[in-house]
Amino acid sequence: MSLMLALACVLTISFTSCSSDDDKDMTYPVINTTDVQASPTNGQTFKQGDVIHFTCLFTDDKELGSYNIEIHNNFDHHTHSTASGEEEGEDDDDHDHDHEHGHEAENAWVYNESYAIPAGTRSYTAQHDITIPTGIATGDYHFMLRLTDRAGWQQLHAVAIKITE
Repeated sequence: MSLMLALACVLTISFTSCSSDDDKDMTYPVINTTDVQASPTNGQTFKQGDVIHFTCLFTDDKELGSYNIEIHNNFDHHTHSTASGEEEGEDDDDHDHDHEHGHEAENAWVYNESYAIPAGTRSYTAQHDITIPTGIATGDYHFMLRLTDRAGWQQLHAVAIKITE
């Protein structure tokens, strides 16, 4: 009888210690731009030398991992279609077409930084001050966020910004 009891205990322990599908992270993290005063906002204009005060709330049902901020030119007016209303109302005839000015396109600003989120975190408010260099090409840029949770799920968010002299 003790052998049967031992076998029953081993089986019970093995079934309860195995992770179930409920423990697997199967959802994307969330870039929340409504519960905090998120910045920058779509269509916002900055001058060379200005500081972009970046603020955004990130959440995940299990655990956040890291995020990346990328700023790149949008002189060709491409889209990323991640932000509600991104580039809404823009008309190609209204653009400065900075990409046609070779010397400006050569000085296009590129910013690309990654940041770790402390382990075990499910909600995180990210804040950074990013100084826009002087002497860069002016025109349309994209401010992109990539948020990744610990399981590897990734969420993207892009807004269109303009940089002037």
